[in-house]
Amino acid sequence: MVAADEPSHRAVAMRLGKYLAHAGVASRRAAEQMISAGRVAIAGEICTDPARDVDDTSGVSVDGRLLAGAEPRVLYALHKPLGVLSTARDTHGRPTVVGLVPSKGLRLYPVGRLDADSSGLIVLTNDGELANRLTHPRFEVGKTYRAKLGGGPPGPAALRLLREGIELEDGLTAPARVRTLGDGQIELTIHEGRNRQVRRMCAAVGHPVLELVRTRFGPLTLGALQPGEHRRLSPVEVERLRALTL
Repeated sequence: MVAADEPSHRAVAMRLGKYLAHAGVASRRAAEQMISAGRVAIAGEICTDPARDVDDTSGVSVDGRLLAGAEPRVLYALHKPLGVLSTARDTHGRPTVVGLVPSKGLRLYPVGRLDADSSGLIVLTNDGELANRLTHPRFEVGKTYRAKLGGGPPGPAALRLLREGIELEDGLTAPARVRTLGDGQIELTIHEGRNRQVRRMCAAVGHPVLELVRTRFGPLTLGALQPGEHRRLSPVEVERLRALTL
């Protein structure tokens, strides 16, 4: 399924930090750091105010390079295979999720992370603002996983702990939705994004994770995507994602 490009936001005024993010220069936070460092100019004059209103006619440049304007916003769903890193780039040359999606010159970022030894649904986009909002704890975007556990089927006590919250080294987890699937598997939905959280939660109740697949991110599902496959999100799916962060 291929969706039509979203409007490119041309000639629409917005704050300088947001404009850089929309132009694919960097995330909003990184763009503001670049502005503060004096790397951004408007019509040839250095600007250190990220709240300055600009548009495609303002002549915004970064490190002396004139920007062409805001990129069209694109979002992809990808079935991340095992062994692939959920980063935009890796200094050691290891495969990353960005290398599995044709960027066509756009700078794509993964939304959230999946461990190298986990697989499943991950979203890629060049919309840095949306990516930051989707991963911000206050929006509580749900993520659902299918986990194959060791230690036999989890009993009522273990399931209750997962549902009520578990004290980990970085604090108490928020309540999770959990249901058993049989064959030592559970489906677990969390709203947090701590490092290796599902694995640590399950290990804490005596059931180490043997296999982990993310099957849902917010309203998006993995569906029929096979490992390494991707698809462009439809306009309806994009709007559903945006609605989660309003």
